[in-house]
Amino acid sequence: MALHEGTHAGDDKRGLSVNPFYGEADPVTGMTTAPPRHALPDGPTAPHAAYQLVRDELMLDGNSRLNLATFVTTWMEPQADVLMAECRDKNMIDKDEYPRTAELEQRCVAMLADLWHAPDPTAAVGCSTTGSSEACMLAGLALKRRWSRANADRYPASARPNLVMGANVQVCWEKFCAFWEVEARQVPMRGDRFHLDGESAAALCDENTIGVVAVLGSTFDGSYEPVAEICAALDDLQERTGLDIPVHVDGASGAMIAPFLDRDLVWDFRLPRVASVNTSGHKYGLVYPGVGWALWRDKQALPEELVFHVDYLGGDMPTFALNFSRPGAQVAAQYYTFLRLGREGYRAVQQTTRDVARSLADRIGALGDFRLLTYGDELPVFAFTTADGVTDFDVFDVSRRMRERGWLLPAYTFPPDRDDLSVLRIVCRNGFSHDLSDLFMGDLERLLPELRAQGGPLGSRAGEDTSFHH
Repeated sequence: MALHEGTHAGDDKRGLSVNPFYGEADPVTGMTTAPPRHALPDGPTAPHAAYQLVRDELMLDGNSRLNLATFVTTWMEPQADVLMAECRDKNMIDKDEYPRTAELEQRCVAMLADLWHAPDPTAAVGCSTTGSSEACMLAGLALKRRWSRANADRYPASARPNLVMGANVQVCWEKFCAFWEVEARQVPMRGDRFHLDGESAAALCDENTIGVVAVLGSTFDGSYEPVAEICAALDDLQERTGLDIPVHVDGASGAMIAPFLDRDLVWDFRLPRVASVNTSGHKYGLVYPGVGWALWRDKQALPEELVFHVDYLGGDMPTFALNFSRPGAQVAAQYYTFLRLGREGYRAVQQTTRDVARSLADRIGALGDFRLLTYGDELPVFAFTTADGVTDFDVFDVSRRMRERGWLLPAYTFPPDRDDLSVLRIVCRNGFSHDLSDLFMGDLERLLPELRAQGGPLGSRAGEDTSFHH
């Protein structure tokens, strides 16, 4: 018997089913009709015309490879592009429909647990997210729930939880505190200290502190916060007061730099006080946006009531995320990159990026017009300001004029109590090569004579400052 039989009685009168997308718009009408900008058109537009309309408008965007503001990956290999295209229709939440994608996610979690020295990588728990912002929200929720369970006799009646952090944290932590009604206790910058330290963190902790956030790689200047020092200060606090304050490490960038370039630096789950770590796969994890990762050292660090369980091929698949539907392409790309590079490959890529940052910082410092605040020797990121005595221009003038040459160079003011300091910041990423840095330096050196002849800054408005915390 044939596997497929021919036409059945009654079927011959029904035509083929055509996807509406297959129908072209009227070509003559398409030559004269202009679709509205802010309302749905009355009818369809030919696909080639719609493509060209969108493409032409996007030509006015900046070149992402010349964007020295963003931490986000702007280049991947062609094979990764193909893999992501093949996976873009897979919904990450459908574990039973896409079991291999779910498996790749779990493998990535296990790899990161091993990379970050979880006591038992097989017992560590974690998940992929849309980025570090979601991962930080999840970590904060876990901290709050652990604290509320331990203080059930006081919360919510009389106790208000607080979270201790530096004023340099990414804005997602301020969002977390606002969304989930947690007091944000921020340590302001002081003098040449641009981030949190152990003494300042411990001084703000009390019985209502749900945790301390330590940032491994500040977006303001690229420096690491001293995680081990912060943990030691909290150890001392516990000895004196009995307060046991957990630490979350926001390793959005540094958690994918330090394991490869700073192997002697102790910042991760080797410190017993570190309860959770997050990172951005789409930053120095070397994957296109958006993917992040959140890991907890063990099941005790992540309250069970926050974990939802879904049926996964007849078994149990725990899930903990704010988002529901999202593409699986980035998770597949993360696993690809882990396989593609391995430890030595990541070390080579990150070392090259750091070498570019340090070289560029040295060359800018040697110009004499600028003063370096950091040197690109932690994150491959550095911040600098105008040198003492430079009065003909300011950092905002430099940013505006370099944009004319295609370079997106952010200028911004530091937070309290160093809002007297305005800086420029350069983020070096994979793909920003020594050759591109030479082109950048050439443009900057050609621009400086014009800036020196200005006779004074052209005037910056605080509302135009951009901190590029992403």
